[in-house]
Amino acid sequence: MRLMPHVRRELIEPVHALKIGSPLVGYWKALEKTQFLPEEVLRQRQWGRLLSIIAHAFRNTAFYRQTFERSGVVPGDIRCPEDLLRLPLLTKQAVRRNVDGIVARGFDKEGLLRATTGGSTGTSLMIYKTEECSELKNACARRSDRWAGWEAGEPIGAVWGNPPERRGLKDYLKRWLLNPVIFLDTMHFDAAAVEQFARQWRVVRPTLLYGHAHSLYLLARCARDRGIDDIRPRGIVSTSMMLLPQERALMEEVFGVRVFDRYGCEEVSLIASECEEHAGLHLNIEHLYIEFIRPDGLPAAPGEEGRIVATDLLNYAMPLIRYVVDDIGVPTDRVCPCGRGLPLMERVVGRVADFLVSKDGGLVAGISLIERTLGAIPGIEQLQLIQRGIDELQVNLVPDDHFTDTSRKRLLDELSRALGGPAHIELRPVERLEQDRSGKYRFSISHVEPR
Repeated sequence: MRLMPHVRRELIEPVHALKIGSPLVGYWKALEKTQFLPEEVLRQRQWGRLLSIIAHAFRNTAFYRQTFERSGVVPGDIRCPEDLLRLPLLTKQAVRRNVDGIVARGFDKEGLLRATTGGSTGTSLMIYKTEECSELKNACARRSDRWAGWEAGEPIGAVWGNPPERRGLKDYLKRWLLNPVIFLDTMHFDAAAVEQFARQWRVVRPTLLYGHAHSLYLLARCARDRGIDDIRPRGIVSTSMMLLPQERALMEEVFGVRVFDRYGCEEVSLIASECEEHAGLHLNIEHLYIEFIRPDGLPAAPGEEGRIVATDLLNYAMPLIRYVVDDIGVPTDRVCPCGRGLPLMERVVGRVADFLVSKDGGLVAGISLIERTLGAIPGIEQLQLIQRGIDELQVNLVPDDHFTDTSRKRLLDELSRALGGPAHIELRPVERLEQDRSGKYRFSISHVEPR
């Protein structure tokens, strides 16, 4: 068993990649080297790729040609980052309305891979890309998996919703020979499922634990409560959701290793990842051009919150230029001591749809409010905020034995202050928080439009 990862990495996977014409292995090995190039070199390459995708989109898509013309811009006008601000932001709604106009000439949608976003914020959409583009993105994810201590060919334990179905013995053998993964399906998460996952872990012995942040936390809590102490990966990769400090702390305590936060989205894949220094998240500038944009349309300064805007430098089939991810993040000019040339972002603050609206029209980061509340008020295991109106809040609360009348009063007072004054707050004790269709959890949901 100890020899098998080496055989997968050095023999089975390269032969399979050669057989099917996949660029994954070769590109991954190249990325392992380029990550340590100086930042200025990586920035120069990034800018060249940005100009290339812009020129391609202008020549080969009806949508971008019309967009450029309306903006009074041609690709030759884009000479520096400030010039890019002349192009409008691309919203999810615009993508949904103009899919056929965004797919580039020479690409047949029927022959492309399709990725559908979950639509947890009410706006799902279809993204098209080539097999090659997908494999290049997978290679980048593999590189950041290795930052957590995993090596290619080693088994992975995934805590995920709706895992892929096994389709017969041939499919099972292929998965085991190439990418062995055991799953804990978060759509059917209970003590029995965790016990079964632990039994599989003892047999397969994965070196990486991977999954939705809150689902990993629930696994850690269940393992602690049931005395399961032999789920011991080399590292944990938390993704798809905001990682709360309290959740990170429990995972690291129960599993005995560090958690590596990762940020991305279905539309453009991996955006940023923590390395072994845990000094921020390295931006994936080899595949993306990433901006942090203030409400006035100008770039956010280091340490200042801004809406995350991404241009995909790889997807020539369906170019996404200045695509609004609908998350808020904080850029930084700090340099990571790890020696990689990939610049850092400070953190992700939350989704735009996760911000509550106070009575004076201000925005309140729901995830930050929850983080502060969980750390200050005893007796709260989990918390979800749903804003129905400007002064109407539903609070789904998973209490523990330490939740008292004093805890209840402190929670109501804290939430009222955050909303700018007295509010109608309904506390609903629940046994567990509900997931969305993809198996993720949303801690903060606002149905109130900002003014």
